[in-house]
Amino acid sequence: MAFASRPPSARARPPVTKIAFCGAGHISSVHALAAKALPDLDVTHVASRTHEHAVERAQQLGAIACGYDDLPAGADIVLVSTPPAEHTNDAMRALQGGAAAIVEKPLATTLDDADRLVEAAERTGGRIGYAENLAFAPIVRRAVQRIGELGALELLAVRTLHSRPTWGGFLHASWGGGVLFDLGPHPIAVALLLAAPASPVAVSASLHGSPDIEVDDHAELTVEFDSGLHATFSVSWRQPDDASAVSDIQASSASGVLRIELFPNFGLEIDGEPVALPALRPHMPSPQLERMGYLDQLEQLAADLSGGREPAMSAAFGRAVLDVICGAYTSAGLGGAPVPLPFAGPRDRTPHQLWRA
Repeated sequence: MAFASRPPSARARPPVTKIAFCGAGHISSVHALAAKALPDLDVTHVASRTHEHAVERAQQLGAIACGYDDLPAGADIVLVSTPPAEHTNDAMRALQGGAAAIVEKPLATTLDDADRLVEAAERTGGRIGYAENLAFAPIVRRAVQRIGELGALELLAVRTLHSRPTWGGFLHASWGGGVLFDLGPHPIAVALLLAAPASPVAVSASLHGSPDIEVDDHAELTVEFDSGLHATFSVSWRQPDDASAVSDIQASSASGVLRIELFPNFGLEIDGEPVALPALRPHMPSPQLERMGYLDQLEQLAADLSGGREPAMSAAFGRAVLDVICGAYTSAGLGGAPVPLPFAGPRDRTPHQLWRA
């Protein structure tokens, strides 16, 4: 589960890669900003459930609006950001059309579908990338590089507290799950990277939902690793607004503490001493694109996939994150009882269905 850091300056300049967007929702606007800032990428087509959304995003990118069935439309890579239940079929369409695929998180709504994507990646030489932007964030990469200085980790404490999303179908059971399913992949992915090479062996969780929505909007869980490390997570949509968001991670051993803060402040410390981060690229539309990993994510996944290399953020990593999530929802449905990992329960159910079974 190791993730190698490859700064763009360490590679030869790649040829221009053609990318098509499969989905024109909220997250595609972030990918659009990143793509426009990267000269080696050319977004050629945009597909959406509604023609109007496809046209709107395509006009922003100088691309052509099209339907899902038209993809990959000659593109080298298809960036899949449709609802999670569609990820597998949309990625398969890209592969069948001769393109690679970058799949937004969560990878899929069921482990069965995640298995299909992993198997397809294996058959095609790793032609599926997993879009976990925080894995590419300079602050997370630097933390992964320095975490070994602490020695054997004993505790990880992770908080990701946001307000509710006001777009998309996140609050409905048909999405596949709530806050732990959709926001939870970010902190779980970072914890897996920091804990590596240790692997998770059990998870226990409690989930809570508000009466006006169908899914969970607050989750508390503990993941036990084979090294003896315990990681605790608090993941929530119950903050009153975006300004009150909190996102931080603290890793501790018998000899030291590493702390990452993403919101409301931004920084990395080891034993209370600030750790220097790489300088941001000049002339970018927003510093957050680079700080949160969106620039390096798109650039490096595109370079790997177009160059025939299996990306470090692979379908297998996305499945590992979903494995923890499915175990957590099952544990919550069992009143918080620990569930062994890798998950051995039903692979054809969504996390929400595992919780409510």
